[in-house]
Amino acid sequence: MLTLSLSDFTLEHFMQHYWQQKPVVIRQGFQQFKDLISPEELAGLACESDIESRLVYKKRGKWQAESGPFESYDHLGKTGWSLIVQAVNHWSPEVAELVKPFDFLPKWRLDDVMISYSTPKGGVGPHIDLYDVFICQGSGRRQWRVGDKGNHRQFAAHAALLHVDPFEAMIDVELLPGDILYIPPGFPHDGVSLETSMSFSVGFRAKSACDMLSGLADYVIDKELGSNLLSDPGRPIHKNQGQINASDFALIKAHLRSILDDDTLLADFAGSFLSRTKCQLDLQALDEPLDAVELIDTLQQQPLARTGGLRCFYLDETLSKGVCYIDGERHAFGAKAKAAVKALCDRDRVTHTQLLGGLKIPEFVAALTQWVNAGYWYFEN
Repeated sequence: MLTLSLSDFTLEHFMQHYWQQKPVVIRQGFQQFKDLISPEELAGLACESDIESRLVYKKRGKWQAESGPFESYDHLGKTGWSLIVQAVNHWSPEVAELVKPFDFLPKWRLDDVMISYSTPKGGVGPHIDLYDVFICQGSGRRQWRVGDKGNHRQFAAHAALLHVDPFEAMIDVELLPGDILYIPPGFPHDGVSLETSMSFSVGFRAKSACDMLSGLADYVIDKELGSNLLSDPGRPIHKNQGQINASDFALIKAHLRSILDDDTLLADFAGSFLSRTKCQLDLQALDEPLDAVELIDTLQQQPLARTGGLRCFYLDETLSKGVCYIDGERHAFGAKAKAAVKALCDRDRVTHTQLLGGLKIPEFVAALTQWVNAGYWYFEN
């Protein structure tokens, strides 16, 4: 089991002084850390069309990027290139274990675990990310430079690569196996492999207001909500035809705010929106589907494990009704399912005892049976 080791400060100190504020190096954050997947296994994942991957390298001094799937790497040589594979935690239970040491952050903020395999001098170039990332160094060594936030010019070094102008480094460090580099959004950084190496990046992404407003608009339209017309009976005579006056402007804001002030509507949107997966899941549907009785019988003997990358959440506003949101869908099972819903969303593995309240509710059992048959949860042998 991976355990995060902090020798210079506590988690509370990290959250108060570093999280989304400034980068920091955590030496030996994972003691005796070993690669969670081999380069050969990573290359094999990059052969799959369902898995997002890319190659980054230079050709005649110019940056190049290719998107997977890949059949061969023979044309790349022995130095100067990187293979990057996204959401490996969706496909490898061993890599999914890397998420657990960061459980001091909520799962709705988690993006994925990205893995980079680099040959000597390999990297993706200087760039700025829009998410928090914990870069965990696996085998090999990699040199990292991190600059301060500022008005950095970004440009397209390639159609698929957004780079940043040269920057002055506030951190210039060599990462060894087990070291972690935390970088908040907006800080330019550049990593270059000093030898063949593996990096495991645990990313946490926050949605922009633009993304959420766009998602809310789609949700309201799809659910046929917010169709009440703006109403203003008894309004005074309007004198200036081209004017949207202060009272009308306040009326417009109040009409829009009525959507945002509807806690149940907003909770259902947030749960559905944030539980959608960005990348494919490795769903292994059962060849011989279980029925409800078989599910409960098996659950008494074996715990259920959640498939890597599955997003399932609950909100305080709707939990009292036994509501949870799984892979973009809302499910309501009633107040008596509250404890089971919490267990299902909070834990990567759940037992018969932890789900007992929900197992007395036919709708919950039916949904759980459907999820297990589809591969969202599976029985551990």
